[in-house]
Amino acid sequence: MAAIFSPSSPIISSSATTTACKTPTKPPHSSLFTPTKQSLTSLLTATLATTTLLTASPSLAEPAQTYHLYYGTAASAANYGGYGGNSDKKASAEYIYDVPDGWKERLVSKVEKGTNGTDSEFYNPKKRTEKEYLTFLAGFRQLAPKDAVLNNLALSDVDLQDLLASADKVVSEEKKDDKGQLYYVYEIDGSGSHSLISVTCANNKLYAHFVNAPTPEWNRDEETLRHVHESFKTVQ
Repeated sequence: MAAIFSPSSPIISSSATTTACKTPTKPPHSSLFTPTKQSLTSLLTATLATTTLLTASPSLAEPAQTYHLYYGTAASAANYGGYGGNSDKKASAEYIYDVPDGWKERLVSKVEKGTNGTDSEFYNPKKRTEKEYLTFLAGFRQLAPKDAVLNNLALSDVDLQDLLASADKVVSEEKKDDKGQLYYVYEIDGSGSHSLISVTCANNKLYAHFVNAPTPEWNRDEETLRHVHESFKTVQ
């Protein structure tokens, strides 16, 4: 409005300008720009609603991991698949451990069972190198020193050899369960992967339970992987 009443405007004459100056008019009053109690309340309500939508976003947390119990028989290669394939695993189990629901079982060949003692293995189908497996060796009545046990396990496990060769950190400790059975527990932090190993002797056998994962999967699933590691125990 200021430009219309300017004296320098070429559109309006100077006399018209003088008359307009003698009788000044009030600037137009618009109710659109006058805050009222009702408009302030509506504005506040809208602001709060917008803030709620922005801050109360739905949770993106994944559901809790569930597990099922695996019963391992540690049968010899000669008895691979059970006695005639009809053996009740639960009744004849020598060890147990938890398996995350959704993981797949890899069938172990008779040759593999006879050469490196692998008895069972499960893996994450989204990343096959994220897995847990168990090996056993017959003829062991008690555990040797911790370092000797780990080195002997590596002799028949190429992946473990590579992991130890590139390990940034190896931690070992002794634990006993509620029955007094001794377990060696190892944690190996490699350059690109992580491993948890639990070893014990029972039934005149040495059992070694492995939980392996590449570093990205370890960082993502550490809680799940530690759970399956700690779930391993022998059945006597």
